[in-house]
Amino acid sequence: MRQLFSEISKKTKGRGLYDITLEVKSWIQNESLMNGLLTMNILHTSASLMVNENYDPDVLIDMENFFSRLVVDGDPHFIHTTEGQDDMPAHIRTALTQTQLSVPIQQGQIKLGTWQGLFVFEHRYHDFSRKIALHYIGD
Repeated sequence: MRQLFSEISKKTKGRGLYDITLEVKSWIQNESLMNGLLTMNILHTSASLMVNENYDPDVLIDMENFFSRLVVDGDPHFIHTTEGQDDMPAHIRTALTQTQLSVPIQQGQIKLGTWQGLFVFEHRYHDFSRKIALHYIGD
């Protein structure tokens, strides 16, 4: 049994979903990982991780539109607006989604469904470089 740790970065250009599937697959291949569990943790409080469809881009648009209606920017009930009108909504969006994902690795391949991809879900308007910690345990 072995453990590996790493980190990947994803540059975002404002609110939306950013596919990180290829970056994760590349890391798996470069490390020659075979069978185990990969845990990913985003190191931020205003972005999250998501498994979602990576075939039809309309899904990503619909996800963002849904969250825009669910958590409204500039809601007068929010007092935490230190970094702008999207500040507290970003934290709420993160709380409603996931900051950590675990996916199995089998025979050197990440086990995702045919149409599944791994995404950083950016909840802020501005550009960021988001860091995702990777932890693999297996053989």
